[in-house]
Amino acid sequence: ANMAAALEIDAAFLALHGEFGEDGRIQMILEQAGIPYTGSGVDASALAFDKLLAKRAFEKHGILTPAWMGFDADELRALGGPENLGLVPPLVVKPAASGSSLGVTIVRRMDDATAAVLRAFEYGESVLVERYIQGRELTVAVLGHEPLPVCELNVKGEFYDYQAKYVDAGTRIVCPAELSRELTSRVQAAALSVHQALGCRDLSRVDMILDAAGQPWVLEANTLPGLTAHSLLPKAAEAAGIDFVTLCEFLLLSALEHDERGCQAA
Repeated sequence: ANMAAALEIDAAFLALHGEFGEDGRIQMILEQAGIPYTGSGVDASALAFDKLLAKRAFEKHGILTPAWMGFDADELRALGGPENLGLVPPLVVKPAASGSSLGVTIVRRMDDATAAVLRAFEYGESVLVERYIQGRELTVAVLGHEPLPVCELNVKGEFYDYQAKYVDAGTRIVCPAELSRELTSRVQAAALSVHQALGCRDLSRVDMILDAAGQPWVLEANTLPGLTAHSLLPKAAEAAGIDFVTLCEFLLLSALEHDERGCQAA
């Protein structure tokens, strides 16, 4: 924090991914150094980054999220391994705290569950197993206190994984998504309730699946969504008539405003 303070920075514009950047640690350092920064505070960042904590927060606030269970290596050993969990495919197995969809597997056959759990443990100390919901992959960014237009991800693979995010040219992003006005507002309302339930600030992006019955199931929230030209939040902002420069300006000004109001830690 002393090193950070010595840099005499007016404000930090955060565009980090993964551990340290998204989990609240850099936010804590900046806070201790008295440097205003963009995006969510320490608590919301830590809460969203740990998918098990986020799941509990969703349930506490009545937000629909797929049925799930979480465990660390010791708990798994005590239960006698993945084969004793009573898991019924199709399931999604993922590390509880990891960015960029690394270590995520969709398990369709019971035989594949053990390998999927072991793979998820390579990326983190705890693992989340949740029911796989078939449907359309949507993501909704929240800017300030307003949800942006809904984006739909059409991917070649099974889901929007690391490959689809950063490598494949075959991933199509439709923004605004082709949804009825009623569905659009239902999905946007779900995103806003997640943003508020986690205590996010200024920006977030909520990933969900819209099932055949038109029900949005919340998967997770990102407190530092990607901000490159290919990223979803800038695309959604553009669809709402907010260009990239204006977007960056808004985030920086918000950071300075929070600092002036002294609610940086809130």
